[in-house]
Amino acid sequence: MNKRQQRAMKIAAQQALVNGAAGREMTAEESAQFENLQKEINALTLEIEAEERQQDQGMASSRIAGESNGTGDGQPAAAPRNQRNLEDQDAANRAVAAERQRVQDITVMCRDFNVDPADHIRDGHTVDQVRAAILEGMRQTGVPASVQVTRDEGDTFRQRATDALVLRSGIRLEHPAEGCNEFRAMSLRDLAIECLSREGQNTGALLRMSPDQIYGELSRQFYNPSASFPAILDSTIRKSIVHLYNTVPTTFQAFTSKGTLKDFKETADHEYVIGGVGDFLLVPENGEIKPDKPRTEMLPTRKLDTYGKQFSMTRQAFINDDIGFLTEVPGLYATAAKKTIDKQVYKILFNNAKIFDGVALFAEKHKNLMKTGSRPSQASIQAIITKIQKQTDQFGEAIYVTPRTIVVPIGYEFDLAVILHSTQITGSANNDINPLYNYPLQIVQSPVLNGLAGTGACPWFMFADAASARGIQVDYLNGQETPTVRRMEVPGTLGFVWDIYLDWGISVRDFRGIAMNPGVVLPSEE
Repeated sequence: MNKRQQRAMKIAAQQALVNGAAGREMTAEESAQFENLQKEINALTLEIEAEERQQDQGMASSRIAGESNGTGDGQPAAAPRNQRNLEDQDAANRAVAAERQRVQDITVMCRDFNVDPADHIRDGHTVDQVRAAILEGMRQTGVPASVQVTRDEGDTFRQRATDALVLRSGIRLEHPAEGCNEFRAMSLRDLAIECLSREGQNTGALLRMSPDQIYGELSRQFYNPSASFPAILDSTIRKSIVHLYNTVPTTFQAFTSKGTLKDFKETADHEYVIGGVGDFLLVPENGEIKPDKPRTEMLPTRKLDTYGKQFSMTRQAFINDDIGFLTEVPGLYATAAKKTIDKQVYKILFNNAKIFDGVALFAEKHKNLMKTGSRPSQASIQAIITKIQKQTDQFGEAIYVTPRTIVVPIGYEFDLAVILHSTQITGSANNDINPLYNYPLQIVQSPVLNGLAGTGACPWFMFADAASARGIQVDYLNGQETPTVRRMEVPGTLGFVWDIYLDWGISVRDFRGIAMNPGVVLPSEE
């Protein structure tokens, strides 16, 4: 091996150390060491360039000499030298690739055992020597020979890489995986090379590939169950979906109950409510307790449906290192899923269609509809509270309803704040005490109602505590409230494709826990 080859190998090793430190917090002493290391890399690079220029000048001189000796264009004299240069260059390339592979293998091995690889790389140790040194260190520190691995190294790597991508996208994690900061500065291309090299591909060859070529390699491994890169993307997408889904500012969950179903069958055949037992009867001395038989009423049906979308990661997103794709695009679909539930709940309220008993949800027969529409006021709120409190169950018994939530369109929030938190009735000449002062009502306002009403009258609603009277319920399949992401096989599709779906069903469980005021036309914006 000539001097130029030796310099090239040294540059590769030192550059690997510099790259490995990128994005990591360092002390002032460490920063100075790496700064000097970079200067040495620059100096060695200049030496190689100077030698190449000197060789080029020598080749030119030989060609001129050949011409003066009558050898025509000088080719015969220069050919051996050119051949040697090509061989030297090829040998140098192979040496650099081998050195990069050595650095990569040592770095991975040392990372797994929490050992600093810098000294091993700088001193030119082989992979076998490093392995022997690690084993010797374990023996000296008393690590038992029977130690068991409780977590696969590949799983640890994927967890670190996943959390690194999530953090890089701006999402905060409560407990990120230890060591994930080592991967935060990596581009998608660099992470792909790391994954592919861990799976046995030649690191030197991967480093020479363009991002487009790397994408092609990943596409061929996309459906390999042991491939790391697709698994990291899956995990990153799932974490971002859970985070973003939970932060969507929908309001349906404030006044609906939540349930779970185990399948997609309707529940009409086996769900009943039991009641009608009447009062306890007096039993005189030596008297007989009379038998009774409870009555049952069938509850309305509940049924789940599946809602979903499909999205893919394009070549452009990968080549452009669009890390936002892994969080923003799936997050948009997760947001759309939750907003779809929100809209469906409000459409049930606004459209007032017939329910399980063949009568509109809000009707005089149901005793939950105010006859005259109005704005929320001290008087209208008291009236709707009283109406909902007078409801009786399926057997004519008092329910003891507890009004809990007032649901209004955008525009009434500040009026309600005055009504519910003023000690006197607003506008009263006698400073009458406000009976709604600090009344325990939760205010929920939704722009969905404004959109549904348009230029017409916009209703508002009073909901009871679900524990005292049923209303609207949202059911999920086996309690799964966040969307599921599944990698999808699409023949002929270039790249990465996922399905995102969620199973839910919305049903009116009872009309007794809801009352409606038809409302008035909302004032237009000026």
